[in-house]
Amino acid sequence: VQFKNCKYFCGNKGKIFMKIISCTPAYASQILDIFNDAILNTTALYDYKPWTMETMKTWFDTKEVNNFPVIGIVDEHDKLLGFGSYGMFRVRPAYKYTIENSLYVHRDFRGKGLGKVLLQEIIKHASAQNFHCIVAVIDAENDTSINLHKKFGFEEVGTFKQVGFKFDKWLDATFLQLTLTTPEFPVAD
Repeated sequence: VQFKNCKYFCGNKGKIFMKIISCTPAYASQILDIFNDAILNTTALYDYKPWTMETMKTWFDTKEVNNFPVIGIVDEHDKLLGFGSYGMFRVRPAYKYTIENSLYVHRDFRGKGLGKVLLQEIIKHASAQNFHCIVAVIDAENDTSINLHKKFGFEEVGTFKQVGFKFDKWLDATFLQLTLTTPEFPVAD
């Protein structure tokens, strides 16, 4: 799927061009940079070590096999400003209508509304693919991401206490979910 939406958003120096795209593996190195910044400097990912291009290949292969979109926002120079996607929530068959979303914005472009655009696209694609529930697992101290999800109708359904350990402290993970009206005719198979 190729997106053709072009918009402008306000940056520190006025309007900045952005385009919503479907990220291909050609964007792997830019996605890798955003992932690794999150790993090394935030609790957005509970990983310790930076990912590699081999990790990215596996990540993209999994997305392709499962028909999960990788939605990106680029500027007029094709620089990736942020991206979002989703994947399986759990592998058991009865979870087939539930996905877990994730979105990441490049550190230089946070706070400019890109997360809203990405989350809106994630919800649109999940509905089009007939998923019923989107789960977001967010570090409990990440108020920005939690509040963003709540603005889109996600409800906080619980917090798992001290399930992660990073930066020499215990981390709590907050679970939020959005229930969609799709699919119209769910089946167990």
